[in-house]
Amino acid sequence: MVRLCLLTWDVKDTLLRLRQPVGLSYAAAARARGLRAQPEALDRAFREAYGAQSRRLPNYGRGQGLSSRQWWLDVVRQTFVLAGVPDGAALAEQLYHDYCGPHTWEPLPGAADTLSRCRQRGFRMGVVSNFDNRLESILSGCDLRHHFDFVLTSEAAGAAKPDGRIFEEALRLGGVPPEQAAHVGDDYTRDYRAARAVGMHSFLLRTAGQQPQPDVPAEHVLASLGHLLTLIEKG
Repeated sequence: MVRLCLLTWDVKDTLLRLRQPVGLSYAAAARARGLRAQPEALDRAFREAYGAQSRRLPNYGRGQGLSSRQWWLDVVRQTFVLAGVPDGAALAEQLYHDYCGPHTWEPLPGAADTLSRCRQRGFRMGVVSNFDNRLESILSGCDLRHHFDFVLTSEAAGAAKPDGRIFEEALRLGGVPPEQAAHVGDDYTRDYRAARAVGMHSFLLRTAGQQPQPDVPAEHVLASLGHLLTLIEKG
């Protein structure tokens, strides 16, 4: 492997995860307002509302002139409607802000230590994530922002993974050619394959229950984040 200078990182389920399922968070917020809501029903409704909104207005509606805040408020309201709790739609603004910080998100095991060790080895570091503009504050609240030279969201880039344009913008920000950069993420299509399609190296974080991909060599698979530097050094 050519000497790497830049490491880019996915965020959700690579560096950060939700502290609890969306349905539980939404149900707790509803109960605090005296509303009865089942977490399982809210989970199903959220998946349906999020999926429909993503298909209709991809990448937070950026191409249609919508703000990501309005995009999310519509998803939350529709979630409560689909779950049979229409009065819960009034919680949309509160829940949008609830998902901005460390009371909702937490670093995955080994994330902070791995990022710190990569920094100590002299790598430039950046985030490449299908996320909205709240990501900067979320990373800061979880004490991870200081590890990165830049944070590139799909909302800011105007392109979402697996679109190669977001990786090309990351390479521009990082100031390196693709062969000197590697991307780390948990999604085979959006992270591993998409980064390689623009000429970058990539590593796939294997999550629990994830099926092995036959075309991903063992030396590209991370059993945990702590294995990254070992694999880089072997390469």
